[in-house]
Amino acid sequence: MIQTSARGGRKRILAVDDAATILLRITDTLEKYYEVITVNSGVRALRYLERVKPDLILLDIRMTPKNGFETLREIRDMKDRADIPVIMLTAMEDKDSVMEGITLGISDYILKPFAPDDLLSRIRRVLEDGERQYAQAQDGTEVEG
Repeated sequence: MIQTSARGGRKRILAVDDAATILLRITDTLEKYYEVITVNSGVRALRYLERVKPDLILLDIRMTPKNGFETLREIRDMKDRADIPVIMLTAMEDKDSVMEGITLGISDYILKPFAPDDLLSRIRRVLEDGERQYAQAQDGTEVEG
């Protein structure tokens, strides 16, 4: 099922990873359902975000020169971008990394290597949760959390 955006067209996902093979795997997994934009650094992601607001960001942690946490802090400080849902996609599974991501407001945390079906289902869940919260806010109803 293709998910569409409030602005019309397919939902846009920004994938940020310094490994070309991971970006290719993400694209292969998602392109049937979403518009996928890939960049290979946090710096390029921030540059892209100055012009375009995607519906969701997949963000690797271990990158240079700016790692995923540094990139996410800057995204959270950007006007009209702080609310973009972010899923950390990483090989790091230590508790401190998970906690730092939660502190920065990530929507989910997926370990590499990822299963394509798992990636798709988690993205759908995060996007559906966001749509539900938006609809409830527009209706003036209580948002359950």
